[in-house]
Amino acid sequence: QVQLIESGGGLVEAGGSLRLSCVASGRTVSPLHMGWFRQDSEKDRGFVARMSWTGARLDYEDSVKGRFTISRDNSKDTVYLEMNSLKPEDTAVYYCAADRLWSALVAGNASYWGQGAQVTVSS
Repeated sequence: QVQLIESGGGLVEAGGSLRLSCVASGRTVSPLHMGWFRQDSEKDRGFVARMSWTGARLDYEDSVKGRFTISRDNSKDTVYLEMNSLKPEDTAVYYCAADRLWSALVAGNASYWGQGAQVTVSS
């Protein structure tokens, strides 16, 4: 069983930056693909970014391309989401996810989920 714990959320002004971290425990991250989703009060949980277990494949939701960067350090069993040029519409609870299937990290039916980290961007 894999446990995912996010950290790094908080309150930031528009244009600012935050970095989310997600540490996996219970087994090594590899060979799990990792990703990030977000959910605000009005929408369903949606895909943000994903990275393959080797790091060779990346994918981003269109609205975050050029602003967010996903990365991982398998030696630390950790995946990161660097968020720059934040906008008020980025305000949401951000969830870390992991799965052996690449497609599960877009479809939102990943096997493992973190508890969520609140990100609030003020205008």
